[in-house]
Amino acid sequence: MSISSVGESRSLLPVEISDSTQFTYGTSSIDNDPESISTREVLERSLLRKLDFRTAYLVLIYILNQMDRNNAAAARLRGFEEDLGMKGTQFNTLISSLYIGYILMQIPSNLILSRISKPSVYLSSCMSLWGVLTTLIGMLCSLSSRFLVGFLEATFYPGAVYLISRWYKREELGYRTSLFTAGIGISNAFGPLLASSILGTMEGFLGYAAWRWLFFTEGFLTIFVGVCGIFILPDFPSSPARWLTPAEHSLAQKRMEEDSRSHESAELKSSGGFPDLLSLISDWRAWLVGIALGCCNASLSFNMFFPTLAATMGYSPTISLLLCAPPWIMSTITAVTVARHSDATRERFWHLVFASSMLITGYVLAMSTMNITVRYISLFFMAQAQIANVILLTWISNTFARSSSKRAIAIGFMNTLGTSGNTLSPYIWLSKYGPTYMNSCLICIALSCTCVSLCWVFRRHLGQMNEAAEVEERKRNLPKGYRYLL
Repeated sequence: MSISSVGESRSLLPVEISDSTQFTYGTSSIDNDPESISTREVLERSLLRKLDFRTAYLVLIYILNQMDRNNAAAARLRGFEEDLGMKGTQFNTLISSLYIGYILMQIPSNLILSRISKPSVYLSSCMSLWGVLTTLIGMLCSLSSRFLVGFLEATFYPGAVYLISRWYKREELGYRTSLFTAGIGISNAFGPLLASSILGTMEGFLGYAAWRWLFFTEGFLTIFVGVCGIFILPDFPSSPARWLTPAEHSLAQKRMEEDSRSHESAELKSSGGFPDLLSLISDWRAWLVGIALGCCNASLSFNMFFPTLAATMGYSPTISLLLCAPPWIMSTITAVTVARHSDATRERFWHLVFASSMLITGYVLAMSTMNITVRYISLFFMAQAQIANVILLTWISNTFARSSSKRAIAIGFMNTLGTSGNTLSPYIWLSKYGPTYMNSCLICIALSCTCVSLCWVFRRHLGQMNEAAEVEERKRNLPKGYRYLL
């Protein structure tokens, strides 16, 4: 792959910085005096402790986000399709309709988010609104209502990733993103426990079917958590923050200035808005990584039908839902461990390959036999692979432009391409493929291999960019400068 147009590439792909580079582009950002360094370290620990507490609320929101997104799969085990008269692929279409709304809103939402000063109000209000719609679905479920839920939910995930990237430095981002996305594992572990409790005890209460009470309960919880989020979630470092001392607030801004200083020398001044979007759309790397993310999400589509896959072992709906918990508890531990190691080693691709290999192993086991033990083990392997999405999204956030508007658009654009995989995913798991779902597993294996292949191309391109930078440094006798994470 050609590396001749290095200058053009830097407009959207600013390179990583080494510790020595700060002397190349300006004075050191922190005083070399040991006492000053020690004072900053103490202040930084206090800042991160407070910030971690605030951003931890995103995990709770994400748990409810995933529960709202996947409640139809649980309701399916208790007469959801029969009560609504669904036949053929109508259930799959209902699942897909949510992601159509999701696709349409991600880029506009992140553009809005990059131009406001109160993301806490924006994200929390959208959450409360999708909670209202979830509650209404319990009374009147339709394609339009699911579409609107997806339209509102689209504000959260790319918005939360963008919000986190405005507070944490590159070497802190992967671990924090994994903690945030641990909400997937926690939701998939404890969501079925809540669902089994509601579906097992609420049938006929006040004249409503148990699956309707599932939507009522999760909708009310979402509304409550959304309202509380207005007062708990952080805004941007540039906004007032009464929960920080003046010194901590100043340090928070300084940290991000230092972290983005490398990019200022490598990218053109951001004009913001539509020109940035056009610039991104014309960049082949954005399409490459976005398509890889779409393949990754589609290969992980077992998540949408996890209760259905658990039910193929032949147990009752309640037992099937309870069996969903252990694989996702282990998945949460795996996700945090792998992400932390990825940050510590400053490496992304091979960690992605590791996660994909776990996924493929799970699919091979699942389609090879109907033995209950083996199929349950396969669910464990599948669940561990959820970290693949986190690694790839963190790699995107690490690699693409750091100016606030460009980064917001990049995250929104590539997550939009990624969500297109979710839109088609429900049709991978058609009822006619059951109970073995061999065709579904084969399709997902092919998608996972495609994702890894595209990421290898991206990694090779970044490696060539690093080599070109090294040659330029030697030619001009410069210190070691910025490097992309591979």
